[in-house]
Amino acid sequence: MSNLLWKSLVVSPAVLGATLLVSTAAMAAPNPTTEVSSAKQLGVTEVAQQPEVLAQTTIDQVNRYSNEGNQNNSQSQVTSVSQFSDVQPTDWAFQALQSLVERYGCIAGYPNSTYRGNRALTRYEFAAGLNACLDRVNELIATATADLVTKQDLATLQRLQEEFSAELATLRGRVDSLEARTAELEANQFSTTTKLVGEAVFAVSDAFGSNTGDNNNTVFQDRVRLDLQTSFTGRDVLHTRLAAGNAQAFSLRDNANNNLSALGDAEGTQTFQIGAGDGNNSVKIDRLTYEVPIGPAQVYLAASGGRHSHYAPVNNPYFFDQTDGGNGAISTFASESPIYRIGGGAGIAINLPLGKSGGILGNSSITGGYLASQANDPGVIDLSSGLIDGSYAALGQLNFSVGNRLALAATYVHSYNAAGGALFNSGSTSNPELVAVGTRQGNTLLNAGSSNSYGVSAAFRPSDKFSVSGFISYHDVTGFGADDDYEAWSYGAGVALVDFGKQGNVLGLFAGVEPYSRNRAVFAGTGNDVPYHFEGFYKYRVSDNVSITPGVIWLTSPDQNSDNDDAFIGTLRTTFTF
Repeated sequence: MSNLLWKSLVVSPAVLGATLLVSTAAMAAPNPTTEVSSAKQLGVTEVAQQPEVLAQTTIDQVNRYSNEGNQNNSQSQVTSVSQFSDVQPTDWAFQALQSLVERYGCIAGYPNSTYRGNRALTRYEFAAGLNACLDRVNELIATATADLVTKQDLATLQRLQEEFSAELATLRGRVDSLEARTAELEANQFSTTTKLVGEAVFAVSDAFGSNTGDNNNTVFQDRVRLDLQTSFTGRDVLHTRLAAGNAQAFSLRDNANNNLSALGDAEGTQTFQIGAGDGNNSVKIDRLTYEVPIGPAQVYLAASGGRHSHYAPVNNPYFFDQTDGGNGAISTFASESPIYRIGGGAGIAINLPLGKSGGILGNSSITGGYLASQANDPGVIDLSSGLIDGSYAALGQLNFSVGNRLALAATYVHSYNAAGGALFNSGSTSNPELVAVGTRQGNTLLNAGSSNSYGVSAAFRPSDKFSVSGFISYHDVTGFGADDDYEAWSYGAGVALVDFGKQGNVLGLFAGVEPYSRNRAVFAGTGNDVPYHFEGFYKYRVSDNVSITPGVIWLTSPDQNSDNDDAFIGTLRTTFTF
């Protein structure tokens, strides 16, 4: 108890100081770049939490925004000011502008005969139309057709210029500034086809509870991801993601002070601890994938770092964020169903719609994918490498949605794993930080074997402020060695309160059981209790690009043994997106 109190005192000032420092800095230096954050805000309103592979979705959203107020999706020339219902005919300038527009055809409006809605023209909008007429008259003079411009029109233009001189000067200043900024961007742009999407996570964290607390210190960890997103057609996207970090998972301990994490237990792993490499901020390419629409289908190709949750909807909005991103749940378990962490690496996937949007099948689709862990290794000595003979996982998923309120999915994964690996390691045999969820009884593969996994997931959003989601998965493992066969289960559910306290904030509560297995002969005596996982977090949106998320993870019966003291993990995570 004294140790718990001491650690609380140690963490409290660090947490408070980090919060004030980050909040003050963020508010003092706001970042005008909001495209990434806005896209994410749009993404989380979809209950199915569709994966980022669907590049066409973004294009459609842009098109819908561009077509706002333009129902016929076309623009026609307006030849009379009287067609502008927003311009008052009692204004003296109305008659003058009417004459100029009808004589020189210098203003184009919207087909519904208004500039925007039913509101009156502002002086700036009027000045913009006047400026167009000035440009048209100057063009006629420059092309030796000045005889078409009457002295009376020139006098009218002069009077209008004097009346709206301030507005014209402001508009021209804005245009000049915009042109200068555009030229600067064009001269210094990185690429005409590539944009950079970045994320940096700072986290102050500690673990508490008997031996677990005694064997872990308060830490300040980080992870950075730089994703170069390249599009060649406007509908496809090539992800080249660089990652570095120094985050490491905490060491869970039993009552005999054994290091459970070293033995293969991955309970309590946090999202920012995935993809951190060797833990010393060394840079690596952790994702190289390409997504492209071919006909009605979306095709996903992975050369390295492929994950099932890149292309398959996981139905866990507000908890899942771009495969272990820094804006969703604190833990990897609450982020997505463990079934999506079986296998990974290089391969191909396809998502095929089953019906038209708005029809009886809504946005329903069927998804299939194949990822191999050692696809780059041509070795044939141990028959555990290559695209076909090495470890792999084949996924099939049926997705069904009712509007944007309810989403369901049924998932099947068949996998083969080489000896000495783990079932839920996202296909990695060399990076132990990718063993993301589960107890060692549910995770450890002593010899080569195959597995058949079945899962269902659902998400329901009764209102824009409230979301409920959950999953359950069953895993049947057939090992090639003695006593290698076993079964594993996992399930969980979460509730998210959106805009809680402030727009953009999210309060999340999650509870479930990480993958576990009972009565495995090789783990006799280690415990057959159910290891419950409870989690709460509150994402506070400081700005479009900065969020602060305090969270707590509570693990009961670590290593499936109720004799082991419960473990608690507290985290203050700050996420910067740009």
